[in-house]
Amino acid sequence: MKTRVVADVSGLDKHGFGHRLPTFWGTLGFMSLEGMGFVLGAGSFLYLGWRGPEWPAGAPPQELFWPTVFTLLLLASLVPNYITTKRAQAQDNRTMQPLMVAMSLIGVAAIVVRGVEISQLTIRWDTDAYGSLIWVLLGLHTVHLLTDVVDTMVLTVLFFTGHSPTRRFTDADENALYWNFVVIAWLPLYVLLYWAPRFGGGA
Repeated sequence: MKTRVVADVSGLDKHGFGHRLPTFWGTLGFMSLEGMGFVLGAGSFLYLGWRGPEWPAGAPPQELFWPTVFTLLLLASLVPNYITTKRAQAQDNRTMQPLMVAMSLIGVAAIVVRGVEISQLTIRWDTDAYGSLIWVLLGLHTVHLLTDVVDTMVLTVLFFTGHSPTRRFTDADENALYWNFVVIAWLPLYVLLYWAPRFGGGA
């Protein structure tokens, strides 16, 4: 009778980072699907701008100040977010605590600035196709922003409570990956919504 050899895996890590985890691929797939929503919305914006004799129609170009502040804030956040990724992978709980607090505060600040940005829009969502697309794209990005900020704040609390500390490092790493998506997805939208209508008669 052949002896069956059973490998002892008790010493292996229960959690990891990056492509070795199914949750990483789930996050990547989630971002891909959400990214397609932005692509479809941006494509509609460009199509209507190309087809319309005047774009934007019936409204002046949007104010630049607050969207620019929002954009600069997101770009600046990439530095602490990168450090968060590295410290999470090093499983450095002491450093992660202030980093998560910082990312939570940055997220709250971004939400406040986004609220002011939306309040300064020069067109309603129900005015015409131009207004509808601006509100849809801003609304879609705001939902992603809120989702990540809430997740960041929950993780911040967990880092201070010590609840399942090893797993929390993996969660923080994937949360930082999603924040990168929020930032990168915004950059073409910023150009499209706030700068493109200023050039020529179309988008």
